[in-house]
Amino acid sequence: MDVVSGLLDGPRARGAFLLRSHLTAPWGLRIEDEAPLTIVPVLRGSAWLGPREPDDGGGRGSVLEAGDVVLLRGPEHYVMADSPATTPTVVIGPNPQDCRAIDGGPSEMTTFGVRSWGNDPHGETVIITGTYPLDGAVGRRILRLLPHRVVLRRGDVDPTVIDLLAREVVQDLPGQEAVLDRLLDLLLITCLRTWLDRPDAPGWYRADADPAVGAALRLIHHDPARPWSVESLAREVGLSRAAFARRFAELVGEPPMAYLTGWRLDLAADLLLADDDATLASVARAVGYTTPFALSAAFKRVRGVSPAEHRRRAA
Repeated sequence: MDVVSGLLDGPRARGAFLLRSHLTAPWGLRIEDEAPLTIVPVLRGSAWLGPREPDDGGGRGSVLEAGDVVLLRGPEHYVMADSPATTPTVVIGPNPQDCRAIDGGPSEMTTFGVRSWGNDPHGETVIITGTYPLDGAVGRRILRLLPHRVVLRRGDVDPTVIDLLAREVVQDLPGQEAVLDRLLDLLLITCLRTWLDRPDAPGWYRADADPAVGAALRLIHHDPARPWSVESLAREVGLSRAAFARRFAELVGEPPMAYLTGWRLDLAADLLLADDDATLASVARAVGYTTPFALSAAFKRVRGVSPAEHRRRAA
């Protein structure tokens, strides 16, 4: 498994929130759902996206056109409106039912059908909002890497994926939730691949193309349970210990063993949530710790909570 595959293997939407909005100007939404990650494709029309406070003219907002997709990393609040001059009238909170008028009165937004909502069923602007309510453990690597806002323009993302999601989001068929979860994952992965190909992508992305460091990353991802050391990784990729450690840190941004520890703990956290019956001992073996105690100690040292507490919080 290469480093990019290891990163993109993280998204696993489970009961993600999806909504198709039909809007006629003027409209303004203040989003306070605090979701770890949100994806917004614009199907028709245009929208303005900016910080919670009104734009001061400093260019903090983005105009989104049909075909654009934006990734938003939470938990920051933000505003979507027909223009930066429109004052939001509706606030959306953490719960799907938490949609209300900002002034306390009735909201002009209403439900039109299956996962469809807005102020006009024939509105000139149509957007889809898809949110990941929980950050899966391996997926947290994505959240740490992403800036707060990534705007991908029309043509950057395969429109076939967007069109398929747009059709399916208003369907109510057997297994629909699973279909939508997987489509949201596919759209996210497509967006991430596009973002990683940009010149301003994180430095570790270039490490995957390095003959030595890329090979070491693949070894770590493919077999995290193996008792790796700097010496054994250096030997596998044909470098001296010092040269390998220096090159790895320069390209990846952290020493080899720090990266290995982070990857193992991310995998362990994901395994603890993926299977309620998985024991700490079985998870420890799967990610390269000799005893449950060793995994628990490392987990608490790095993450600040025990594996059991991590499981309880997610539940």
